[in-house]
Amino acid sequence: MSDVTIRRALLSVSDKTGLAELGQALAARGVELVSTGGTAKALRDAGLTVQDVSELTGFPEMMDGRVKTLHPKVHGGLLAVRDNPEHAAAMVKHDIGAIDLVVVNLYPFVQTVAKGAGRDEIIENIDIGGPSMVRSAAKNHAFVTILTDPVDYGTFLAELAEKAGATGYDFRKLMAARAFSATAAYDAMISQWFAFADQQQFFPDMIAVTGKRVAELRYGENPHQRAALYVPVGPHGEGIAQAEQIQGKALSYNNYADADAALELVAEFRGADPAVVIVKHANPCGVAQAGSLLEAWTGALQCDDVSAFGGIVAVNRTLDEATAEAICAIFTEVVVAPGADAAARAVFVRKKNLRLLLTGDLPDPRRAGMLIKPITGGLLAQSRDNGAITLNDLKIVTKRAPSEQELKDCLFAWTVARHVKSNAIVYARNGITAGIGAGQMNRRDSSRIAALKASEAAEKFGWAAPRTHGSAVASDAFFPFADGLLAAAEAGATAVIQPGGSISDDEVIAAADAAGLAMVFTGMRHFRH
Repeated sequence: MSDVTIRRALLSVSDKTGLAELGQALAARGVELVSTGGTAKALRDAGLTVQDVSELTGFPEMMDGRVKTLHPKVHGGLLAVRDNPEHAAAMVKHDIGAIDLVVVNLYPFVQTVAKGAGRDEIIENIDIGGPSMVRSAAKNHAFVTILTDPVDYGTFLAELAEKAGATGYDFRKLMAARAFSATAAYDAMISQWFAFADQQQFFPDMIAVTGKRVAELRYGENPHQRAALYVPVGPHGEGIAQAEQIQGKALSYNNYADADAALELVAEFRGADPAVVIVKHANPCGVAQAGSLLEAWTGALQCDDVSAFGGIVAVNRTLDEATAEAICAIFTEVVVAPGADAAARAVFVRKKNLRLLLTGDLPDPRRAGMLIKPITGGLLAQSRDNGAITLNDLKIVTKRAPSEQELKDCLFAWTVARHVKSNAIVYARNGITAGIGAGQMNRRDSSRIAALKASEAAEKFGWAAPRTHGSAVASDAFFPFADGLLAAAEAGATAVIQPGGSISDDEVIAAADAAGLAMVFTGMRHFRH
C-alpha cells in the first residue's frame, strides 16, 4: 500500500483539545477543512477557512443535529476504494469528493451519565453520525486516515512531516485499530448503561468488558508469561491501579495482585485506629491495629516475620518517619498508603527499588460491583463480597457468652479472615493477629498451621506463651467437624467466631462448651478462592 497525501479533512469533535493547533497545521499544508457545528465555529475562531458539511451535502443539519453527516457525499467520500474503476466512476457521476482524513471523537456519553443527567439527555448523547464516520474511515484505512483521540495528533503531524504531507499504510492501520477500539468501548458503555442503570439487570444477556492498557508489564506470574495492566473504560472505582507511584522500579504482575489484596484488607480499617497489613502471595501474614502506625507495624510483623520478608505493606494512615524506618529495616517489595510525609519519603528514597504507592484515599470496602473470572470456555461473574456483620448480627450459641474484649477480637479476626484464602483460620488478640492459616484443603490443618506460627513467634521473641493463648479464632466457613475447633482450643483460643450452618453444628457447639469456649455464629461465610 502506498502513502496517501492528505488533501481534504473532515473534523467533528466533542473534545476540542488541540483542535485549533491541528487545524492550523493542516491549513498550512493546504488541506481543505470540512466541519460541523461547534467544531466549525472553533476552527473559524482560530482564523481558519472551513466548509460546513451542509454545504458539502446540500442538506442542512436537521432534527436537532441528529442528521448531518449521514449522507452519500460524506460516506461515499470515506468508503470509496480509490483504485476501483467502478467506485471512481460513481464518485465522478455523483460529484463525490474524496475525504482523506477524518478527525472525530464522540458525544460525551459517559460524562453525561456521570453528572446525573436525566434519561432524555443521556439518550441524546448517544452518538450516531460520529461512530458511522469513524467506522467508515477505519474500514477504508487503505486510503483514509482516522484520528479519534487528541493524544494522537502529535504523532499524526510527525507522520505528515516525515512523509511530506502524506500518511503511510502502517500508520493508517494503527489508527484504524484504535478507532475500532474506541467505538467498541463506546458501544460497550452504552450497553452497560442500558442493562445496569436503565433496566436494572445485574446479569444482562450479553456483557461487554472493556479496558484501556495502562502499561505492559515485564512478565506475568512467571517469566515465560506475558502481562499488562488495563483499567476499565467508563465509570469505575479507584484502587491500586490508580495509585501514584512515588519511587521504585516498575511493578510486576504479582506486585499488583499482592498490593491489591493488601489495599482491600487495609480499607476495612478506613477511618479506624492506625492499622498495618502485611501481605505475601495474596494472603495476609500479619495485621494489627494500635495507637500508632509504628506500634501496629510491630504487632503485624511479629505475627509472622519470616513470611513478611519480601512482602507488601499497606497502612490506613499517612506514613511517618518512624514507621518508614521500621518498614525499611526488612526487605519490602511495595508499600501502599493514603499518603506519606516528607520525612517518610526521605527514608524510602534510600531503598531505591522499594515501590511506594500513594492512593490519596482508601476504597470503600462495602462498595457494590461485579467480579469476573475467566474459566476454560467461559466467564464466571458474581457480585463483590461486600457483606458485613455487626455486633448485633452475632448469635451466641454456647453456654458461655464472650466477654467484651473477646467480641472485639472476634470481629477483628473475622475482618481479617474474609481476606485470607480458604480454608481460612485467623487467631487474634487485642487487635493483633496471633496466627494465620491459609489455603489448606481442610480447616483442621489451617488451625494447626496458624497455631504453629504463633508458637514460633513466641519462641523467637521470648514471650511466655504464644499470642493464641486467650485469643479469638475466626473461621471463614463453618467447622464441618469438631476437630478444627478442638485444634484452636489446644492452641489456647477462648472465643470462636464462625458462620455456622453445618449439619454438625450441635457436635461443634457441644465440643466448644466442653472446652469452655465462647462461640458466636455470623450466619455469613466468606470463602475466598
